[in-house]
Amino acid sequence: MGTEKATDELIDMIASIEVRRRKVEREAGRAAACGGALRSLQELLDREKEALRLSGPGTEHAANIEAVTAEVNKVKRLAEMTGRLSLPKIAHPAQREVSLRDAPRNPSRNRGRRTMGRSSGR
Repeated sequence: MGTEKATDELIDMIASIEVRRRKVEREAGRAAACGGALRSLQELLDREKEALRLSGPGTEHAANIEAVTAEVNKVKRLAEMTGRLSLPKIAHPAQREVSLRDAPRNPSRNRGRRTMGRSSGR
């Protein structure tokens, strides 16, 4: 950040979004939590950009935009980590191998069409 600091109100909003993100992460997983947090942060960023446009440079809005942008980047990194690490989990590979060993050795095969009541000599 530059010499200006983000406003306390904005810092409180970012903290509130982070608390909500962590709660949702515990309940629904990181991907859902990051998605919701990114939507909220993007709305906040849009409001700050509009406020900067209306009030002009030299206000605290530039520092606010920088703070929100930093938080957006942080949540995006979390979401990217989730994407890489969210592989389907297999309970225990050893259990799966055991079930394959217990499978019948010679499963019944499709023996084709059989005639009913006819002798095999034709």
